[in-house]
Amino acid sequence: MTTPADRAERGRAARKQVSRSSHGLWIPGADRLDPLVVLARQATARVPGLLPLRYERMAASPFAFLRGAAAVMAADLAAQPRTELTVQLCGDAHLLNFGVFASPERALLFDINDFDETLPGPFEWDVKRLAASVAVAALDNGHSEHHARRAAGAAAASYRTSMRRLAPLGELDVWYDRIDTADILPLVRAGQRERMAAGPARARRRTGLHALERLTDTARGQRRITPDPPLLEPLGRIEHAALRRIFIGYRSTLPEERRLILDRFRFVDAARKVVGVGSVGTRCYLVLLEGRNAGDPLFLQIKEAERSVLEPHLQQSVHAHQGHRVVSGQRVLQAAGDIFLGWVTGPEGRHFYWRQLRDMKGSAEVEDMAPSLLLAHARLCGAALARAHARSGDRIAIAHYLGGADVFDRALAEFALRYAARNAADHAALTEALAAGRMPTG
Repeated sequence: MTTPADRAERGRAARKQVSRSSHGLWIPGADRLDPLVVLARQATARVPGLLPLRYERMAASPFAFLRGAAAVMAADLAAQPRTELTVQLCGDAHLLNFGVFASPERALLFDINDFDETLPGPFEWDVKRLAASVAVAALDNGHSEHHARRAAGAAAASYRTSMRRLAPLGELDVWYDRIDTADILPLVRAGQRERMAAGPARARRRTGLHALERLTDTARGQRRITPDPPLLEPLGRIEHAALRRIFIGYRSTLPEERRLILDRFRFVDAARKVVGVGSVGTRCYLVLLEGRNAGDPLFLQIKEAERSVLEPHLQQSVHAHQGHRVVSGQRVLQAAGDIFLGWVTGPEGRHFYWRQLRDMKGSAEVEDMAPSLLLAHARLCGAALARAHARSGDRIAIAHYLGGADVFDRALAEFALRYAARNAADHAALTEALAAGRMPTG
């Protein structure tokens, strides 16, 4: 068994392979694949009728484009030198994939909340996607390049200092570490607390009963999901029956005590649902279950799980089932997981995972954040990412690779600005193609 000193030396030695300052030297290669081709190839297995909506959402802004272009950025990162300091990656660690949710003990925690692309890989890939998203969001909000650079560097600095805090802790201490929203507000400047507190406040309102009011109505005495085409559409009898059948398979992937809870609910209704930006076109469903009575709802989301966009550039997942891959990654990375996380194989052999639709969940609204608030949020995301990585990777090696100086932070800030410029150009290419009536093609 390697000692902490051995692990620290491994981290320092990694600097000889990939220096910390080199992370800022990103220049697109001459053989870089057209990003619209990457998007088109990713969409081949998706619902064709939803692809125009996907591209419309991505065209809304450079930040929206970045959200939907995880496959593009994965290819860009793969072309660069990488450390061999491996963690369980989120795979899509942009700003809006961090947020608030309720633990099984009903505490509100701040953490990563999206795992569709999770896969083991070099730790810096997640940090670079986070830093780039901070810079893109800042520039989208009209902040100066100086403020964008500062906020991106703050995310990297928070990751580094958090990893160094976690490095000397015991294994169980790291595993139990979490960011409770009750501990965040005292650290925020007085003038920012009201805005920062709004996120947890919204999350507390996002319960099953709240969803019941917004998403359903009663017809002929039966509670049903309200159609809202094309975002929420009713299912035909065959599709409805198929969901009922795979519900049994999903149940078998839950621990025994969770099956007992699930068995207290009955299947009421289901609908087809459109979610997110990058996920538009994947098959997604909403299921309404009822417990003690109509006022005791449980909403589950069934989402198709494709191969991670990272997999063409890294080792193949150890999980043959992509839904299992997502659930396993979430359980490793999150401080406290959804009690109804599970997976199942659906019609045509497609892979799905199941989770609660709303359980006091919410993300920050970054679109109009002032520079000071975006800076604070970026730091929070960096800390959450370090905590997640420390659970699966060698936190001691990573901490000693990063070191006590700000070399890595400054490099990531430079990378973020460079990538934001490239992302803006890619976004412009998409908007020009759509304006000319062309859809991305592979």
